[in-house]
Amino acid sequence: MVIVLSGITLFAALALGSVYSFTKEPIAASKTAKQQNAIKEVLPPDFDHLAEPIVMEGEETLIVYKAYNAKDELIGAAVESSSNSGFSGRILVMVGFDKAGNIFNYSVLEQKETPGLGTKMVDWFKTDKGNQNIKGKNGGTANLTVSKDGGEIDAITAATISSRAFLLTIQNAYKAFKANTEEKVIVQQVDTLNTSN
Repeated sequence: MVIVLSGITLFAALALGSVYSFTKEPIAASKTAKQQNAIKEVLPPDFDHLAEPIVMEGEETLIVYKAYNAKDELIGAAVESSSNSGFSGRILVMVGFDKAGNIFNYSVLEQKETPGLGTKMVDWFKTDKGNQNIKGKNGGTANLTVSKDGGEIDAITAATISSRAFLLTIQNAYKAFKANTEEKVIVQQVDTLNTSN
C-alpha cells in the first residue's frame, strides 16, 4: 500500500510540475499583453511612446510609465498601483494621468473582490452617476476618498472596503506620478557685487 501511495504521489507531483512548466510562459505573456493594453487604454490619444519604467519600491510597489507624444513632449503617465487592503486581498490598477495630473482613465488589472459587489470597481468609478466618476479629477485638488470618510467619491454600494482599497491605489498612483513628472525648479542665488566709485 505504501508503494502504491508513493507512486500515485510521485505521478501527481510530476503531472503538476509539467502542467506548471507548460502554462508558465503563456500566463506571463497574457499578463504582459494585458498590462500593455491597459497602458494604451489609460493614456491620452496623442500618446506615442514611453520612457523606461520607473519602479518605486515601498509598502506597495508602483511602476511609472512616462508617456510622450511624437514630438517627444511629456503628455502624462500611466502608473501601475496596488493595494493589499481589498476585501479579498490585492487590487492592481493601471491609472492614466494627463500632463496636469488629471485622471484620464483607469483599468483594473487584478482583483479578487466579491462578485457583484467589489468587482463593480471595473466600471463604477467611470460612471457619470452621482459622485462615482473619478475621471478628470486631480489628485492634488480632489479628495479621492469615499464620502463616508469625508471624501468626494461615492463608494460601491455594499462594498466600502473594496472602494477604499481602490481609491487608495488611485491616491498612491497620483503621488508616484507627481514625484516622477514634476519639473524640478532650480533656484540659483546670484551674488550681487556692490561697486561704488
